[in-house]
Formats: sequence, structure tokens, C-alpha cells
Amino acid sequence: MKYFDTVIIGSGINSLTAAAYLSKKGHKVLVLEKNDWIGGCIKTSEITAPGFKTDVFSGWHPNFVTGPAYAGLKKDLEENGLEYLNTEVPAGVILPNNESAVLYANREKNIHSFNQITHGDGDRYRELMKQFDDNSELVFHLLSNEPLTWSSVRKLLKLVREKGVQELKREAGTMLKSAAQLLDQTFESNVIKALLAPWILHTGLGPNDAAGNIMLQVLIFSLEAAGMPIPKGGGDQLVKALMKIVERNGGEFIINENVYKILVENRKVKGVQTQNENYFANYVLANVTPHQLYENLLTEIPIPESVQKDVRNYKYGNASMQIHYALDAPLDWENPELRKAAMINITSGVEAVSQSVNEVSNGLLPKQATIAVGQHTAFDPSRAPEGKHTLWVQLLEMPRVLKGDALGEIDTSEGYTQKVIEAYVERIENRICRHAPNFKENIISRKILSPKDLESSNVNLVGGDPYSGVASIDQLMLWRPTSKYKKHDTPVKNLFHIGASTHPGPGLGGTSGYLTAKQIK
Repeated sequence: MKYFDTVIIGSGINSLTAAAYLSKKGHKVLVLEKNDWIGGCIKTSEITAPGFKTDVFSGWHPNFVTGPAYAGLKKDLEENGLEYLNTEVPAGVILPNNESAVLYANREKNIHSFNQITHGDGDRYRELMKQFDDNSELVFHLLSNEPLTWSSVRKLLKLVREKGVQELKREAGTMLKSAAQLLDQTFESNVIKALLAPWILHTGLGPNDAAGNIMLQVLIFSLEAAGMPIPKGGGDQLVKALMKIVERNGGEFIINENVYKILVENRKVKGVQTQNENYFANYVLANVTPHQLYENLLTEIPIPESVQKDVRNYKYGNASMQIHYALDAPLDWENPELRKAAMINITSGVEAVSQSVNEVSNGLLPKQATIAVGQHTAFDPSRAPEGKHTLWVQLLEMPRVLKGDALGEIDTSEGYTQKVIEAYVERIENRICRHAPNFKENIISRKILSPKDLESSNVNLVGGDPYSGVASIDQLMLWRPTSKYKKHDTPVKNLFHIGASTHPGPGLGGTSGYLTAKQIK
């Protein structure tokens, strides 16, 4: 029998953040991971060709470097070898006619650039960002803290005093509008709308979903403020630095160790049971989905009916697919600014993103998917042999249950077969080639991760959903994943629920682990 102050199930960013903070408090921490690597959705591997370091799942860290977890650990992380690199061009877009635009990590450059595209759009962008600035203190407080706390209530009351009830009601109503409404009401230029619209997909929402307005503004603000930072040498450099903090404070990590039961005595957590061992602890943090926690791991106590209902109703979102490449040369985008961009979206605009989301909701491979093209080696050449490059392609509009092809070209009657995946990837590659003609001729090798591959790699990615649950308004804040408990509590004392299925939701921020670690003495 082994004893620890805290045992953490899973080793994703929230687990690692909690482990780092708790170990610095003096806790003896154990992190148990069922896979053969530590890091959850942060994994760097030479999966395409030797010498090409690919961020296999998540690839970008703006949420982390702007969040409270990083603020408190920055010095420790840097002392343990973590170095972030960045670019002045975090985002770009290309339309079918090859028209393009970029977003800079600079407010004034964006205003000037947008006014050059369409007179007045830069000024409207300035006003939009100013309005967000006025409310950002409350928005970021809610995303970085527990909603049901006195500090959150005080922030809200402060805003009521400053703005008045009527104005606050008006602004709150505006925030609940969709991203598509925000873009249509703010900008005239289709290319600017197209530049910003695809980013709503990275919140787990679509352009027409409620509350997309405020979530899109959060993302735009974060991209402008923080850019698209990446650890030099690969995303796993963050994992390694966090592990060093834990290990230097007496913590441990065990891989290939699957937890299948949480031990409870008198409604207080006692530890966990794996296939090999019982690990006893004063606290347990479970970085899992609500279905895993309440249906699989907590089998020793009755679960309240209201929680069972919330778990039954908890929904997972669209699937994702990733395609990774080793390239002989960078892509020859026509716009030279795109060659410096961290991520370029290939799309026809807001309507195309909406159409793809709707097609996927009906189980169809979309006619014209939004293609997110990531260029890590544009500002981190250490990730590939000299003169070579990597390409990170993500498709966030994939059906979890495949029923057909919106173009009627691919036979999907047997689901996600290798033949289906290969045919769909060819469709994506042909679209990239229209804008970067040298793409295919420079491919050294590639690696495809289908929705099935993603789920098999990480049990939290249900059906290939990269966000562990749809981020609709009924599954955010107080309701993620259940309204029964405040903070990250559960029906078991000293058992805490963390991860993307909990507040504040998906994104590589580590905030749920940070908030839970703050609760524990």
C-alpha cells in the first residue's frame, strides 16, 4: 500500500498545473497516467519523419500564457528550461479567390490593416475592442475564478455600480448573441469576417451558437495580446518543466497505470485502485469526463439523482481530425505575411463555416471544411532539420457519427474506414494546393489522426471531440458539468473534478487544476 497527500488521475495540463502548485505547497503528489506518455493532449513526437518534432494534439499556448496558472509558475517554469517563442502574426485567412488577410499581435496595426481592406472596418474594430476592454475585467475574472464566489459577486456588483443595471442588461444581452451576428453587425469586409469567424470553432461552438459573441471576442483579444506562443523545441517542453517542479518537490509520475475505481469511506475519498495497486491519499483529483467519473470510477456510493440526470444530459461536440506533415520547404503563400503566420484558416467565410457545422451536425463530411493550417517552424526552426518544415493541419468540423458525405463523392456506409479517411484527406490537400501550389511536391511524409485515432489516444476525447464536451451556454460556467456542486467539488469529500469537462471549459489553460489546487490547503 502506498500513501500520498494527493493522487491525480490523468496527466493533462490541468493535472500538471495542480500537481505543480500542490507540490510547491508541500504535498506529496502522485500523478497516474493510463497512457505511455505524460501530458494528455500535449505530446511532441517525431511521428512523420526523424528529426521532425510534431505537436501531435494541441499545438498552441495563448490560453496558458494569459491564464493565472502560468502567472504563478512562470519563474519556476523558466528555471526548468521552458522558453516561449512567438510571432507578430498569430492568424491569417485565405479565401477561394486567394484574397487574404492577417491578424497582428498589435492593436494599431490591426486597425490600420483593416481600414486598408475596407474603409471604416479598422475604426469599427477599434470600437469593438474598446467595448471589450471595458468589460474584460469581469469576463476574465469569471474565466479565471470560480463563478460562485464572493470575489465574482463583488466584480459583478462593481460593474453594476459603474454602468447601471439597464446598461449592464443591454451589454449582457449583446454578449449572448452569436459570433455570426457580431461579425455581421461590426464589419463590412467579407475577408475580415472570414479572418475572425473560424476561431469560434476553437471554443467548441459554431458561428450561430448563443454566447459565441463574447467567446469570439475573448479569443481575438487573447490573440492580439499574447499572439500564438509555443515552447521552443515542442509543446512537451512545458510538460517536462512542470514535471521537474513536481519531482523536485518529492512528487511522482507513473505511466501505464489505469485507475478503475475511486476508493471512498464514509463519503470521504480514501484513494484510488488500479490494476496493479491501491494508492491511498487525503485528496484525489480526477481529470476525466463526467461519464467516466460518475458512471465508472465512483461505484462505491449512490450518486444523487440530479447529478445522474446532468451526466445523462451532458453532450459531446463535433469530432476533430489532424494531419501532420514533414515538408522539404515552407508553403509558398502568395501573401508574404502569411509565411510568418502561426495559423492560417482556409475558408469561404462565415456562411461556409456555418454550413460546415450544420452538415457535421447531420453526420456529414462537409463540402468545404474550415482548414486550420499551423506553421510551427515559421518561428521555431528547431522543430525540423535545417531548411525543412512541419505542417500541423486541424479539421474541427468532423461528425462523431459518420452518416454520409455532403458532396456525395465518398462512400461512408462503413463509417470511418481508412479508405474514407484517405479520400477525405485528399480533398483537403487539393484545397491547400490551390493556395500553396508547392505543397504536395514538398511532402516528405504525413501522419493522419482520425476521430477514432484521437479517441483511442485519449479517453477524454469522446468520439474525437477535442474539447471533452460541447461548450454551449447550457454547459458552461455554473452548469459545467453539473449545477449541483460549487467549485470543483463532488459528492465525495476531498474528491475534486478537473479537466476540460469542468469550469472554465476547454482550452490549454490549466485553470481548473489551478483553481482546485488553491482550494486545497
